[in-house]
Amino acid sequence: MADKKAILTVPGLDDPIELPIYNGTVGPDVIDVRGLTSKGMFTYDPGFVSTASCESEITYIDGAKGVLLHRGYPIDQLAKQSDYIELCYLLLNGELPSPEDKKSFESTITYHTMVHEQLTQFFKGFRRDAHPMAILCGVVGALSAFYHDSLDIKNPRDREVSAFRLIAKMPTISAMCYKYSTGQPFVYPRNDLSYAENFLHMMFSTPCEEYVPNPVLAKAMDRIFMLHADHEQNASTSTVRLTGSTGANPFACIAAGIAALWGPSHGGANEAVLTMLDEIGEDSEDNIQRFIAKAKDKDDPFRLMGFGHRVYRNFDPRAKVMKETCDEVLKELGLENDPQLHIAKRLEEIALEDEYFVKRQLYPNVDFYSGIILKAIGIPTNMFTVIFALSRTVGWISHWKEMVSGDNKIGRPRQLYKGSDMRDYPAK
Repeated sequence: MADKKAILTVPGLDDPIELPIYNGTVGPDVIDVRGLTSKGMFTYDPGFVSTASCESEITYIDGAKGVLLHRGYPIDQLAKQSDYIELCYLLLNGELPSPEDKKSFESTITYHTMVHEQLTQFFKGFRRDAHPMAILCGVVGALSAFYHDSLDIKNPRDREVSAFRLIAKMPTISAMCYKYSTGQPFVYPRNDLSYAENFLHMMFSTPCEEYVPNPVLAKAMDRIFMLHADHEQNASTSTVRLTGSTGANPFACIAAGIAALWGPSHGGANEAVLTMLDEIGEDSEDNIQRFIAKAKDKDDPFRLMGFGHRVYRNFDPRAKVMKETCDEVLKELGLENDPQLHIAKRLEEIALEDEYFVKRQLYPNVDFYSGIILKAIGIPTNMFTVIFALSRTVGWISHWKEMVSGDNKIGRPRQLYKGSDMRDYPAK
């Protein structure tokens, strides 16, 4: 129950409108505007940036303070002390698992990593040069045709099985998207490897020789998965919730999330970092300073990609962990002197020291470092968003599960109509 109320006075109405005010565990208070509909009006909020569309217990962000919590746990603590599988359990269930629960959960995910053999035929319908995100979106949406034995969204066990299948099969399908584009044979998952090791194995292994995952690179992949696992009510998560509110099956909902993530304003940030580094091109101090000057010029369209964040008005809490991981990967692979990566490191130094960037809080974000890491590992840029989708699947399915388990109401946003008033069709 709300213990506070906002009083809204509207011209033309005799009495003011009382709107309940709710407060969450942390964060700003929220005004409940649902009562406006009965008064013949509603709010106008393009982009829904001032609207809470749901209640959630999964993730909390305070952009001004640089805080990101999953079920109350800070992301930097999770990234350093936990792993992706444990984080998946946490997001899905609300609490960290016991050692026995984690072992059981990890075993369940491991033994669901294979996909239906007939699904491999589905890939043949795509051109070899198709974007991996186009393939991923289509294949994930088709999973309901292969795993239709657990699609009763009102059944808690069906919801659980669908969550297991999605988390387990996304690395397999993602790696298949890559292998298909290269013309190499698909690689089956191995039950003796960890989640991140298995993904690298399916990406880079061939029948010609044994592939042994590098532990430093596997750790880096695991952290990339963790740091992209969930980010509250963003565009793709809201898309999953909106799609799920209709009663659509979970595979269709995740496919909708993938489609939303595909947009360059959402999931393409780390790919844009590599594009920017290609544009800068020449590894010289004079050239780097020239592009820094372009970034400061408000009349120049050039922008430093991977710096600043529309949510965080402070340092991205994920970026510090990712920076440490980036340094470990470059050292392990002996790439400290790579020209393109040298440009990236020099941009990082400038952004952390230059008054222009410091004043505007344009710090390197998680996408800046993850793009560098993925390139160093050997993953092509068109696969970056696929890996983002793989990582984010657990967040999407956690929000979907939370929504359909609760008091779900179909999403139906309103609009401010600015078209023609009613008019008669001209007589002939």
